[in-house]
Amino acid sequence: MTRPTSTAVVLPPEAEQSGPRQPSFAPVDGEVFGGTVLAPNGTRDAGPSPSSEEESGPGSLRERFLRPQTLVSFALAAAIIAFFFLRLDIDPAAVWANLRRANPLTFLLALSIFYLGFIVRAARWRAMLGRVGVDASHGFPVPALPGLVEIYVLSWFANCIVPAKLGDAYRSFLLKRATRAPFSTGLGTILAERLIDLLALFVAMSVAAVSVFGRHLPGQATQTLIGGTLLVALGAVGLAGMWLSRDVLERRLPGRFREQYGRLHTAVFASLRRPERFLAISVGIWLSEGLRLFLVALALGAEVSISMAVFVALLSSLLTAIPFTPAGLGVVEAAMIVMLGLADVDNSMATSIAILDRVIGYWSLVVVGLVLYARRVRRDLA
Repeated sequence: MTRPTSTAVVLPPEAEQSGPRQPSFAPVDGEVFGGTVLAPNGTRDAGPSPSSEEESGPGSLRERFLRPQTLVSFALAAAIIAFFFLRLDIDPAAVWANLRRANPLTFLLALSIFYLGFIVRAARWRAMLGRVGVDASHGFPVPALPGLVEIYVLSWFANCIVPAKLGDAYRSFLLKRATRAPFSTGLGTILAERLIDLLALFVAMSVAAVSVFGRHLPGQATQTLIGGTLLVALGAVGLAGMWLSRDVLERRLPGRFREQYGRLHTAVFASLRRPERFLAISVGIWLSEGLRLFLVALALGAEVSISMAVFVALLSSLLTAIPFTPAGLGVVEAAMIVMLGLADVDNSMATSIAILDRVIGYWSLVVVGLVLYARRVRRDLA
């Protein structure tokens, strides 16, 4: 595979008259992105100015939450939960009794593992940003690790309250506000990160499924692996299409979109070069997701093997990508109950595990995200 062709940077005449030309936004191995950036070091941004919605900052997230499509998605999630709750004949009293008996220390350990994962994810993202030249050495004031963790948590919070995985775009927007790095460049690193996570998730989930079920996979597990295979294949086809069609697209796109796509394209492939370290980190992150679910089951006194916990946790993560409800709300809970039933966990206990795990992976994010979001709004209004 050959390296992507560098795009020449052309400054408008007025920039040339204002003084010596500043170095362009240069990522790994001396490659240069199309266009330049209005960075703290004085580099000029040749791309489009932010839209009015972007300039509104966190307010735009509030507006998206109040849109009819978002309210409909929450209604759909409630309908899915109610349907499975009634169909599986779950005993609410037994579920409540299980939750009351949960070991708080084991639950807090599971909660801690979940939030420690954000530190690992943010550190990996920082390394990816460094590969595409978004770092202090190129004049971009990338926040320290706690700041990147806050951005990461806010993006997941956005995914919890609006459908269609808009939190990824929100993360790129928050990075742009913090560093003045191009939105498309940040989005490119996030897209590469998602592709790496998808591949690692699929491999880890497949190994866990074989470990649990052997050669006799139940229909539900088989369908899940087929769906994962299709997603990985779709990602590979999309990546190949991006690589092969860059020149064609750049010739046909309008000037402002050509520059944005050039930055996106370069960021994706710069992030994916030598991905072994990022893949290893991703596998570790996914295994920690399984450990979290194992600890949740342990806190409730349920007998769930670590392999089964990994399989169910990764299946749940895969289902959060479904864009119909925020963070797969309703869909994930139903799938967890069905899959835990394959491990001979009764419906009431499976429901208790699903509820407690989603308290960590969904509802705690809503609470923590609201606090961070309110603080950011106050800071913007000050």
